[in-house]
Amino acid sequence: MKKYIVYIGILVTGLLLGWLLFGGSSNKKTEHNHSEIEETNQMWTCSMHPQIMQPEAGDCPICGMDLIPSESSADGLGTDQFKLTENAIALANIQTTIVGESNVEGNAIKLSGKIAENEKANAVQVSYFSGRIERLNVSFTGEKVSKGQLLATIYSPELYAAQQELITASTIKESQPALYKAVRNKLKLWKLSEKQINQIESTGKVKENFPVYATVSGTVTDKLIEQGDYIKQGQPLLKIANLNTVWANFDVYENQIELFKKGQEVSVSTNAYANKVFKGKVDFIDPILNNKTRTVTLRVVLNNKNDVFKPGMFVSANIDGVKNEVKGALSIPASAVLWTGERSVVYLKTNPDQPVFEMHEVKLGNQIGNEYEVLVGLFVSDEIVTNGTFTVDAAAQLKGKKSMMNKDGGKVMTGHEGHLGMENNASNKENDHTNMTERLEAPKAFQKQLKNVYDNYINLKDALVEDNTNKVSIDANILLDKLSQVDMKLVKDKTHNHWMSLAKEIKSSATAISKTTDLKEQRSHFKHLSSHLINSVQLFGVNEKVYVKFCPMANNNKGAHWLSKEEKVINPYFGEAMLTCGEVKQVIE
Repeated sequence: MKKYIVYIGILVTGLLLGWLLFGGSSNKKTEHNHSEIEETNQMWTCSMHPQIMQPEAGDCPICGMDLIPSESSADGLGTDQFKLTENAIALANIQTTIVGESNVEGNAIKLSGKIAENEKANAVQVSYFSGRIERLNVSFTGEKVSKGQLLATIYSPELYAAQQELITASTIKESQPALYKAVRNKLKLWKLSEKQINQIESTGKVKENFPVYATVSGTVTDKLIEQGDYIKQGQPLLKIANLNTVWANFDVYENQIELFKKGQEVSVSTNAYANKVFKGKVDFIDPILNNKTRTVTLRVVLNNKNDVFKPGMFVSANIDGVKNEVKGALSIPASAVLWTGERSVVYLKTNPDQPVFEMHEVKLGNQIGNEYEVLVGLFVSDEIVTNGTFTVDAAAQLKGKKSMMNKDGGKVMTGHEGHLGMENNASNKENDHTNMTERLEAPKAFQKQLKNVYDNYINLKDALVEDNTNKVSIDANILLDKLSQVDMKLVKDKTHNHWMSLAKEIKSSATAISKTTDLKEQRSHFKHLSSHLINSVQLFGVNEKVYVKFCPMANNNKGAHWLSKEEKVINPYFGEAMLTCGEVKQVIE
């Protein structure tokens, strides 16, 4: 009996030890497996091609760049919502605006305008005789002058001869008074005073240089000559503005004209003096409508003896006593609206604290200047995208969400589908190299115009190879000119919208390059220019073999692409420093 008790004790002890030794590890293994399962839920995408989604890290099947972890913060978003990174928003300069009611509130209307010089008080100081400016006493634009102040000293051969005529005529004035009077009158026409004429006559001496005095008091707004210049009779020398009074010019929309009349009281304010309100009256309403903006100018004259208002300053006006028949009208900037011919859409920022966006269809009313009246689809306090709208729409398309051209949403390409597309393209006997992007239909005339842009891109690239910053800037301007010549009417529907989005990005990058001569900054913008032009050539083609090259050391070792006409690698990101760094990543047939 004791023997069995010992056996049972050993068995229980063994089971207990086994549970202690292997049970915990089993739990750990379960936890580890659970962790692995969670890790497998991590998707990987390409920063250049966000439509690529793969379950594991690796290279992008389109451009070969290293894949990066996809954001997992999309959980909790609506079916049609998508999120952009702060970096993407900054790069695309995406801006939003809060939707508000129209600028008519109760019985007051608010207008925006700008301060301008009072043209009635402006004067142009001219020269009344030809000659050479020996001395100019006005040093800079903005200098104040007083009536009678010496502005310049001029040497005039004509005036020199006229003085000699006066001295000669004065000796025979008794016998020929008409001649004497005619000579004096000629000098008066040249704005010489009686005192100056009498001094010449009494002394019998001819003055070589004559002064020019200010005929009005005011501020010099434009200096039209420099010391040493030769001038003609009647030529403007200076523009002088009397800024004791100024004009405040406001734009009034076509459908608001009937609300205003001459003599209405106006309260004017400006950000320069946030707590002050200045009073004025409507002095003039332009009888001619501006066809471009569909507005007329409403003018208010403001007292400015204390130099409060500066020409060019933005101001706003509140006009009381206006009866408004339109209640609750909403208006949004025209830049916020995308349309397909049948639908008008905007992108709503659904979360004020997060860059989450969603497409909304809207029904528009009349266009008033640069704004549209919204009849249906938006409410006061909605936040909408007003700059970078095409970029946001492109992101929606890539993420398979509702977009301008796909109101029901689309399908995101997975990594498997991306590789499958590569294999299918690679098997195409007409191409020896992989065509990574589906080619859109584009007429040859459009491809030819795109090739002009591409050819100037190559010139810009070659200038970067040579480290020639001035030529880079010039070539960027030429590229912009060729880009403006691309006729967008040649492409329609999906092709048109893709090109509109890409053309905007190409223009932005090329403009940034043209405005700087800093080589490092030019190469930084060239990276973005190359990215968008690569997409353009992939989508539309230029009827020419194009090499897509990649340098892994550019862009702070993150890598950057560029386009070339030849297979040989000549690196524009480093020039002579590392001329042959890089490799051919793709050949676009």
